[in-house]
Amino acid sequence: MSTQDLMSDNVAGRFSSLLKHWRNVRRLTQIELAVDANVSARHVCFLETGRAQPSREMVQLLGSALDLPLEERNALHVSAGFMPPYGEEGLAAENLLADNLQHVRQALDFILRQQEPYPGIVIDGHWDVRMRNQASARLFKPFFASYQMESGLADNAMHVVFHPKGLRQFIVNWDEFAGQMIQILHREVAGGSRVAAQLLEEVMLYPGLSAEWRLPRNPAGSSPVMTMQLRKGDYRLAFFSTFTTLAMPTDAALQKLKIECFYPADDATAEKARQLAL
Repeated sequence: MSTQDLMSDNVAGRFSSLLKHWRNVRRLTQIELAVDANVSARHVCFLETGRAQPSREMVQLLGSALDLPLEERNALHVSAGFMPPYGEEGLAAENLLADNLQHVRQALDFILRQQEPYPGIVIDGHWDVRMRNQASARLFKPFFASYQMESGLADNAMHVVFHPKGLRQFIVNWDEFAGQMIQILHREVAGGSRVAAQLLEEVMLYPGLSAEWRLPRNPAGSSPVMTMQLRKGDYRLAFFSTFTTLAMPTDAALQKLKIECFYPADDATAEKARQLAL
């Protein structure tokens, strides 16, 4: 067998394993996937067993039928020996001024400005805070100043919530709030995010977390809004927040961006936000 044949078998093996993995995650039979992708069930079987190798178009078709996140569609292409079709420029510092991303940055800046005098942040697929408005810095500054976290973790929204020396120490309703946050991670894991799976494992290592949080929970009966109550001495804030994502992005990193906007949950917080904005 030639080196080229060995390389071909290796690529086919990686693709077939990944295809079968995602079909099982989506709880589809080969016939159901074939119907969704408008191909023959025999061909799906041959792809999963490595008896056939996919074209780029077939990889794209199957990724769409499996409703994979763009980063996982990239991985599927790479496993088949093709270049990933979706970029991952996102909000990397070196790309902020790129012509094809300026309009995205401007739109995010606009949304964050409109959120004043209330906090607003932009979070990437790793849950790192990439942008924040001035209200976020003003209102949360007393809490930021008291963080005692490892380098690099203080900018990660999930680690900040779950780290004992992060925001967690100031969240009055931490059990309720953190329980809702962990379920967001579970939903991302169920959607196919390997990053969320790793992050879930990392935060579950922190002390004082319920063992039940390792499993996804039925959202029935949960509050429709996520409220965070903060207190440091006499300084108190209460917010509920919403998440917004970009519609139909063609960049894998941009697809995972979240814009979190905080709104006052009581009159005292609204007044404090207005006072600090003067």
